[in-house]
Amino acid sequence: MAERDGVGRLLCAIDTVELGAARGLARRLKDQVAGIKLGLEFCTANGPEGVQAVAAEGSPVFLDLKLYDIPNTVAGAVRAAGAMRPAMLTIHALGGSAMMRAAMGAAHRVAAASGGARPKVIAVTVLTSMDEEDLETLGLRGDVSEAVSRLAGLAQDSGVDGVVCSARELDRLRARCGPDFLLVVPGIRPAWSSADDQKRIVTPAEAIRRGADFLVVGRPITQASDPVAAAGRIADEMAGAPA
Repeated sequence: MAERDGVGRLLCAIDTVELGAARGLARRLKDQVAGIKLGLEFCTANGPEGVQAVAAEGSPVFLDLKLYDIPNTVAGAVRAAGAMRPAMLTIHALGGSAMMRAAMGAAHRVAAASGGARPKVIAVTVLTSMDEEDLETLGLRGDVSEAVSRLAGLAQDSGVDGVVCSARELDRLRARCGPDFLLVVPGIRPAWSSADDQKRIVTPAEAIRRGADFLVVGRPITQASDPVAAAGRIADEMAGAPA
């Protein structure tokens, strides 16, 4: 997966169940983004063959399944995902240290078996659609940033490559986890785009200034009248922001 210029840090979330539409977007965007994020909805509808078909269009795949189960089951799921050759995949930090360590062990075995690169394992902390009120309804009191920081620290201690977080947590997580821990930031909306259902959002430039490694952008690209131009506009904004 490409690294840290505007294009090399931009991941496009293709949130559709339509394989043809996903392949078409991936084909058009392959030179404009670092990778394509495929989530649970797409994978449930299209299976591994659908993921491989999108990957065949030329972009690395970020497989966002947020795996969360007992350690042995998650390890098996990571091994199974290896056949799809994702550049990144997600697990859920709430699964705990044993689960995250099992996922990392499986990722290393995938690389050893294939002779290829190991997929980066990224832990989801608190969903960007959630705020303090949402956490309280689950019986989890306190600031969202505190919860994210605790889970990120647990993920790092468990050997995970990085976490998904809101840009609002970037300063705290970078200070806690250091420069080499990957911070992947969804909930990104350019100033010219609507917020939709995301509650903790910032612009691409602001996220880069705060130290994000990768930004995940969906609807501002995929629902634009010209997705290629929209992706280019976002990448230019990212490239112009001092990291």
